[in-house]
Amino acid sequence: MDKIGINVNGRDYQVDPGQTVLAACASLGIEIPSLCWHPRTKVYGGCRLCVVEIEGMRGLPISCGTDVRDGLVVRTDTDEVERVRRIVIELLIASGEHNCMVCEKNGLCSVQKLAYKYGIDQPRFQLKGEPVPIDEDNPFIIRNYNKCVLCGRCLRVCNEVVGQGAINFINRGFKAKVATCGDTALSESVCGMCGSCVQACPTGALAYKKARFQGRPLEMEKVVTTCPYCGAGCQLVLNVKDGRVVYVEGAEDAGPNYGTTCLKGRFGFDYIYSPDRLRKPLVRRGQDFVEASWDEALDLIATRLREIKDQHGPDAIMVASSAKATNEENYAAMKFTRAVLRTNNIDHCARL
Repeated sequence: MDKIGINVNGRDYQVDPGQTVLAACASLGIEIPSLCWHPRTKVYGGCRLCVVEIEGMRGLPISCGTDVRDGLVVRTDTDEVERVRRIVIELLIASGEHNCMVCEKNGLCSVQKLAYKYGIDQPRFQLKGEPVPIDEDNPFIIRNYNKCVLCGRCLRVCNEVVGQGAINFINRGFKAKVATCGDTALSESVCGMCGSCVQACPTGALAYKKARFQGRPLEMEKVVTTCPYCGAGCQLVLNVKDGRVVYVEGAEDAGPNYGTTCLKGRFGFDYIYSPDRLRKPLVRRGQDFVEASWDEALDLIATRLREIKDQHGPDAIMVASSAKATNEENYAAMKFTRAVLRTNNIDHCARL
């Protein structure tokens, strides 16, 4: 597709048509701040931080909701644009309790980063409503409405990406918040506890309960891996501190999940540190199972399979594969069964 020409901050660029100004600038390495924008949801335009000046347009249009066109002239850093952004940030900070001392998003919070960028230590406005009790009843998620900036990212991900529709805005003014139908607990709603809302939240309004006080986000080592719970192959990012997994998120830039996960994939990692978990292969010695090396265990398996095949024929052997394995692993199991063992006796736990 042919490129189109736009001018940003006095420089000419060639960009792909069909993009928003925000996306086009991001592709050029030009940063425009935003809180409510999410790459997998529809345009919302609620935070008003991504305003820019566009030649021929009145006021300050939002860049996340304005498409590029050939010959577009954009300014992202004028005095008026910066003044409006600063006021928006001050209003957001003044309308809640944004104490960063023990916040689980300290270092990742978008409001914190913008306040630092614009040098805002004390907002000029006093808009605080009545504090709302922190909801800690959920076993997986902490909800702190006092840190919520009503950007709507969590509910749009829930509705548009996950398709669950468990949360939405309720009330008006200072009482406005994100809640379930009837403002009930998440456990009493249609919420599937996938945790995608927590990952989408740009502040500390939503946090992982298991990760609380286990380490700052910037202390974490990021390890990309494949979810072990089924064969879908969802890509996960393990947040690890001192060799221990603290919390898990979906890999935003990798398929097939692109950031979303199920409840098991995001929260079901406790088994890693279970005292009942087998950490070495076990082989039978008489009536007991004893620990063995992998080489010893695999040699024993190969020997016994060969003995059974020679004595009773290949159809005396049956192989069961698992839905927890990847498609590639199940294919390898099938090839091993049919080509090496020479039997068609292979089944899958998800067949029924």
